[in-house]
Amino acid sequence: MTLAAGYRLVDGAPSTDDYVRLRRESGLSVKTAEQGSAAITGSWAFRHVVDASGDVVAMGRLVGDGAWYFLVADMATLPEHQGRGIGSAILDSLLEQIHAEVPAGAYVTLTADPPGRRLYESRGFVDVAPARTGMHLVTN
Repeated sequence: MTLAAGYRLVDGAPSTDDYVRLRRESGLSVKTAEQGSAAITGSWAFRHVVDASGDVVAMGRLVGDGAWYFLVADMATLPEHQGRGIGSAILDSLLEQIHAEVPAGAYVTLTADPPGRRLYESRGFVDVAPARTGMHLVTN
């Protein structure tokens, strides 16, 4: 997918400060700089988007083993930049990397907020219920 004029897709992670800011300002759960740094380091692939002024306005990443299991995480676009295909461009780029570098049969998972459902379904993701159960645990 081609980005709208004034935006540029960057292969790689944003700065830790931008990672933390994007999560917070896009409505994802707030994370510390320590968590952000570890997330960046532990990613298999990362993309972010900058606007014409060079500000980071969106991001997305893959966590994975590099062979068959991957998790789409931290898909975030600042509200004032949503609806311009930025999330689609990030997701498409990440999935293209899997198709290019990983043998067939890779298992790609995600947990999405309801507004993202249409994007993910348009790329072939399907709800795992009732055949499987999606769960999570947040430690304290």
